[in-house]
Amino acid sequence: MAQQASKKGGLVNSFLGTIEKVGNALPHPASLFAILAFMVIILSGIMAELDFIAKNPTTNEIIEPFSLLSVEGLHMMLTNMVKNFTGFAPLGVVLVAMLGIGIAEGSGLIGALIRLLVVRSPKSIITFVVVFAGIISNTASEVGYVLLVPLAAIIFHAFGKHPLAGLAAAFAGVSGGYSANLLLGTIDPLLSGLSEEAAQIIDPTYTVNPAANYYFMFVSTFFIALAGTFVTEKIVIPRLGEYKGDAEKEEVKPLSPAEKKGLRYATLVSIAWLAIILVGIIPEEGFLRGANGDVLRSPLMKGIVSFIFLIAATCGIAYGKGAGTIKNDADIMNGMGESMKTMGIYIVLVFFAAQFVAYFKWTNLGMIVAVKGAEFLQGIIGTPDGETTSMVAKIPLMIGFIFITALINLVMGSASAKWTLMAPVFIPMFMLIGLSPELTQVVYRIGDSVTNIISPMMSYFALIVAFMQKYDKNAGIGTIISTMLPYTIVFMLVWTALLVVWMLFALPIGPDAPLIYSLPQNIPVQ
Repeated sequence: MAQQASKKGGLVNSFLGTIEKVGNALPHPASLFAILAFMVIILSGIMAELDFIAKNPTTNEIIEPFSLLSVEGLHMMLTNMVKNFTGFAPLGVVLVAMLGIGIAEGSGLIGALIRLLVVRSPKSIITFVVVFAGIISNTASEVGYVLLVPLAAIIFHAFGKHPLAGLAAAFAGVSGGYSANLLLGTIDPLLSGLSEEAAQIIDPTYTVNPAANYYFMFVSTFFIALAGTFVTEKIVIPRLGEYKGDAEKEEVKPLSPAEKKGLRYATLVSIAWLAIILVGIIPEEGFLRGANGDVLRSPLMKGIVSFIFLIAATCGIAYGKGAGTIKNDADIMNGMGESMKTMGIYIVLVFFAAQFVAYFKWTNLGMIVAVKGAEFLQGIIGTPDGETTSMVAKIPLMIGFIFITALINLVMGSASAKWTLMAPVFIPMFMLIGLSPELTQVVYRIGDSVTNIISPMMSYFALIVAFMQKYDKNAGIGTIISTMLPYTIVFMLVWTALLVVWMLFALPIGPDAPLIYSLPQNIPVQ
């Protein structure tokens, strides 16, 4: 059936071929930001000459573009290059979080947890468990792609189901449900740092908590897992039919005694951390509370990245000691080192992205574009007397933003690269019409996730093709798109509906993360 779909998918293949050509024509993301930084320099000079100005909506001051082609601009670029890089908000938090995750992944803890979750599940709920495991696996970056996706195909085959259905279910959870999770992952501090940089174009004092989308994404985990289960059971499995390939069934090995011992050690450490956090937060005078007993602005929330590092590292070490995968401190450092190897390209990208973001701020182009864009949007959804519109009127705007992001994701796979490009434009624009940076970020994450599974630009797309070809030698892009497109459609519908309900009831999307942004008075012009 999958082979037939591949042959019959001429229109789909043609569409994907066009997307692939467009995506391949784009330069490397790091090169793209270098080009954009250069374009901002040129554009700043042109806009300064054309007197492209706007009026600050809170102070009524005139915002003028600053030319980086001036002598002063040249000095700013030369003297702040290092500062732009080292002061780029997402850089430190992502590297610190990845150091801890690296220990947990290197010790084998994360892989063991995924195997335990999947292997111990009864056949009746195996589909839900696979999708659910895929969603929570994105806490540790690529482990879901390289471990869970092929493992799910093996498990479905062993249970008498089509192995490609298991592969599709896992891929849908890992990639299509990328932003949802019960735990904070490396994507949370990465995106929040970029959002904070963008928000400060409007409000220099604004901060975005790494846990800013936690409530919404926690709830999303269950909705996406149920949606993925529905698509797998009601659409994908019936469509694929009975597997008649020649791939032999493989045995899914249970956890070894050493691995079980490691998990017990890690569990004890997790319980200890939970006790420490509860003791520090629950009492009114708890040592992890902030000034005047504030929880939302407490050291726990502000230092959430530190807790990710410490918990992941100590649980990974405990597991490694119990399982015998960590024998000395060198093994710990090697795990951290391996995680940093995967961040090399990211660091290069950050260098150029940081310059682009800084230049965009200095030139005032971000503020001017935001004001002009906000005036345009307010003219569409605003009331005649200029008063703030209801949240209902802004819902179509957020739905449109989901579709824009989903389309861009088809030709530009990197979540951080896209958000580095989009945040400085959309966050200030939406802030000026009363929508919080946290809400804009969560809407972006929905659009960025749902089309991952049909985007040839997604970095693991080729790997998924290779996994599929183990069970269907003729599998290709058409096979993947015809199999995964139902997930994209259903995920988008379910996630959009959840967002609409969230906005209608004005629910907070995370700690200290409301939907509404109120412009403070006397914002200094950047």
